Amino acid sequence: MLKDPALLLASGGLDSTTLAYALAEKNQSIRPLFFDYGQHCVDKEWATLNSVLPKSPLVGEIIKVNISDIYKFSASRMILEANPWEEAVSDKELYIPYRTLMFFTVSACVAQSLNINKVYSAFINSNHAKELDCSANFLNQLDALSQDVGPVRFEMPFRDMSKAEVVAAAVRLEVPLGLTYSCQLFSDTPCGACPNCVERLTAIKTVIG
Repeated sequence: MLKDPALLLASGGLDSTTLAYALAEKNQSIRPLFFDYGQHCVDKEWATLNSVLPKSPLVGEIIKVNISDIYKFSASRMILEANPWEEAVSDKELYIPYRTLMFFTVSACVAQSLNINKVYSAFINSNHAKELDCSANFLNQLDALSQDVGPVRFEMPFRDMSKAEVVAAAVRLEVPLGLTYSCQLFSDTPCGACPNCVERLTAIKTVIG
């Protein structure tokens, strides 16, 4: 039996792609929601997302929202692509202020506009990000923050999972792991050295060897 449609925050990365497959397995229809926030890899992420989502009637047309003006003044290396051969890039230079909070806020706006009352996100507890709006405490309180504002509720099925556990789920669900993309440093090819790449590769090695 099909369940009422929900939004899924989707980027073409390992976590959100795995969640798309997991939801399809449970007969949950979804509308993927993709954000162009000015990230240097936006074209790569968009192309990847269009290629890795489950080929299922449960997956509706991707909604693409352009909010890139918000970060047009940002010096983050997620916005301004670095040349690591000529310059060092620290973790703090990959910081995007309030990005997670913005994602949830905008997704709630989109959801309610479409008469959808549920937003799925693939955030996990092994997230290496240092931002307060990526912390377990913030994510645990997220639904309470929105409870008195409107009908939209947030679901994070992977919140208590490690990256390795997500990879194990991806393998079982036959997710095209090799096609997913979530590099922070390069706009077209995984660098293998940024925090996202290291976490991903370590998890895959743990599960697959």
